[in-house]
Amino acid sequence: MDIFNLTFSHDFPLMIVRFIILMLVTWTIVDRLYYKKSHRRDFYFSFMLMSVAIFFLVYFMIFVLEDLKAKTSIGIGIGLFGIFSIMRYRTDAMPVREMTYMFVIIALSVVNAIANSVSVVELLATNLIVIFLIWICETQLKQEPAKLVQYDRIDLITPDKREELMADLTKRLGINILRVEVGSIDFLRDMAMLKVYYSALSSDTDLDQKIRLTREDQKQFTP
Repeated sequence: MDIFNLTFSHDFPLMIVRFIILMLVTWTIVDRLYYKKSHRRDFYFSFMLMSVAIFFLVYFMIFVLEDLKAKTSIGIGIGLFGIFSIMRYRTDAMPVREMTYMFVIIALSVVNAIANSVSVVELLATNLIVIFLIWICETQLKQEPAKLVQYDRIDLITPDKREELMADLTKRLGINILRVEVGSIDFLRDMAMLKVYYSALSSDTDLDQKIRLTREDQKQFTP
């Protein structure tokens, strides 16, 4: 026991408990709610490891600042600034749904890391509330999957030929199209950027997650 006290601080057991709670909550959100629909292993990997890294980063930063008798609020502010800055370091455009999940994962990691004065029961209740709200949004709010398409028949993008445009896209893509938004138009190459919204079963994945345009092509689209 004396060896344990000399090796670890008195907050270490509680930190391990908070970390286990965070991992269970993060796994539930990522695996049971996010991955079940998206099937994106790259974001699954990123969300899980980001949760671990942010938890220890914030916890030990606050721990060091408290030893230096600095204000905890200053440490939290600096930590949050650094954490949300990493959201800029990405090589590809991130969909809104993935960005929202990233924000939730970051927020929960920070909350569990700084909850020194909060009981385990209160911490569990807070995490369960977040999981419940995510589950409500995923199950009750119907999402319309969308797909970016480089379209070669720009003669059909006029409003008076909208039905013919949707019929041609339905024939080519083999999906039930709900509506189409026309983005940028390139008359030199006879090409237009379309955002196609379609209906799909709950078990189906977004086609745009599997067949993606280049980053330069996506920047051309302006809804």
